[in-house]
Amino acid sequence: MRSMANHVPHKNNHGRPVATQINLNKPRLLDQMHDSLRSRHYSPRTERSYCNWVKRFIYFHNIRHPRDMSEPEINAFLTHLAVKENVSASTQNQALAALLFLYRNVIGREVGDLDGIIRARKPKRLPVVMTREEVKSVLTHLVGDKWLIASLMYGTGVRLTECMSLRVQDIDFSRNEIHIRDGKGAKDRVSMLPESLRKSIQEHLKSVRAIHRKDLVDGWGRVLLPDALERKYTNAPEEWRWQWVFPQKSRWKNQKTDEEGRHHMDQSIMQKAFKRAVCRSGFTRHATCHTLRHSFATHLLDNGYDIRTVQELLGHKDVRTTMIYTHVLNRGGRGVKNPLDSL
Repeated sequence: MRSMANHVPHKNNHGRPVATQINLNKPRLLDQMHDSLRSRHYSPRTERSYCNWVKRFIYFHNIRHPRDMSEPEINAFLTHLAVKENVSASTQNQALAALLFLYRNVIGREVGDLDGIIRARKPKRLPVVMTREEVKSVLTHLVGDKWLIASLMYGTGVRLTECMSLRVQDIDFSRNEIHIRDGKGAKDRVSMLPESLRKSIQEHLKSVRAIHRKDLVDGWGRVLLPDALERKYTNAPEEWRWQWVFPQKSRWKNQKTDEEGRHHMDQSIMQKAFKRAVCRSGFTRHATCHTLRHSFATHLLDNGYDIRTVQELLGHKDVRTTMIYTHVLNRGGRGVKNPLDSL
């Protein structure tokens, strides 16, 4: 919300009141934060998260403007998160990143010494990994597109958000490849398309295309395009290649324009279906859709593939992130074998 400029009287050198114009047309702080994040192509999830941390920072200090605060207030807020709220190290780091972005890119001021922060402990935990039999058991309790999504995640190592964001043109049947666009860290990469899923995906796309054709007949059938592509290619939102591989069942409606369209399936729908399948399979450890990605990486290493290949397929920036799966295998970097097993 933007306010009109006001005139505030003050006295000049002769003691006479003079009207001084205060410019209140400047956008609110959070509006500036949103604009700054979008201009730098941060993901919508990061945008929501960063803005939420800024709001919590402001309310923690009794609604003081961040421009009037500095390093001591930042230290106090981050220390409170670690000591009083017992947040994880990654959560505290995210809050810090949000505040650094605010001061550097919105307020226009560098943040100085932050050595006084009490850091949250970062425990070293191994990811939960399913065996091949356990993965197979969970998959048998999924049907339809939910089974296809879970199978694709395990067969390619993609994240749930990446799988939901797949478009028709991202699947290359001629090269047996799947292209992941704008993945975590705004990076593109390629993963292999499982041969066993080829026919199932083709049948699924036939049904999705029939839905798209019906939407076009009804006067809709347009999808949202990334960045400003819709302005550059006005007819592209209706083209088949830009449609979601896993569209939602019902069309959404824009209350302002009355336009209807389809977004991709909501992640929560798949998460709930996977949770039910895990319970029915009898798997006792905590497992989510992301467990399929961990299992994919571990099983590749177990099959003898080198860690650099796995790193590339997962899209990890640092090989040390991928190294955690060697600990899951209990093999270490050199594939150490237990001496007792050699007796």
